[in-house]
Amino acid sequence: MSSERTEVQVRPGVESDLDALTDLYNHYVRETPITFDTSIFTPEERRPWLLSHPEDGPHRLMVATETGSQGTSQEILGYVTSSAFRPKPAYATSVEVTVYLAPRARGRGVGTLLYKSLFAALAHEDVHRAYAGIALPNEASTRLHERFGFRHVGTYREVGRKFGRYWDVAWFEKEL
Repeated sequence: MSSERTEVQVRPGVESDLDALTDLYNHYVRETPITFDTSIFTPEERRPWLLSHPEDGPHRLMVATETGSQGTSQEILGYVTSSAFRPKPAYATSVEVTVYLAPRARGRGVGTLLYKSLFAALAHEDVHRAYAGIALPNEASTRLHERFGFRHVGTYREVGRKFGRYWDVAWFEKEL
């Protein structure tokens, strides 16, 4: 194990992050029911997703990076997004939020740091509510969302099928 000190920083996601973000997301597509996507993506297929999250406004993409004390490369540890909740205009002041972490970043407070940064940025936007869907079971995600004041508002039973079985999705809501 390396003794090099590292620092985690959060910044807006940029186009040069696309390959790393795609790799991170594809891990969850291949290995978990956390996303209901079932086929991996190429970076080019993910480009519209990245571009739909500008540096300002209610729909954001923020990444957590780890930089070594020697100024070595910035490895992406995870990302957070706020996206359109639904496409109809009346939903414009609601966002859906999500966090994805690199497997080695879990349990290190990276998700907390990402949500703190996202909600601080959204405090200056015309956003009234944030929603999060959590494929169950996922105790770590449920705890993270509850820590940020989300409350459970309902569960869709067996709403998605992946890996040969059906999965429930719990929906959480936070007032902003």
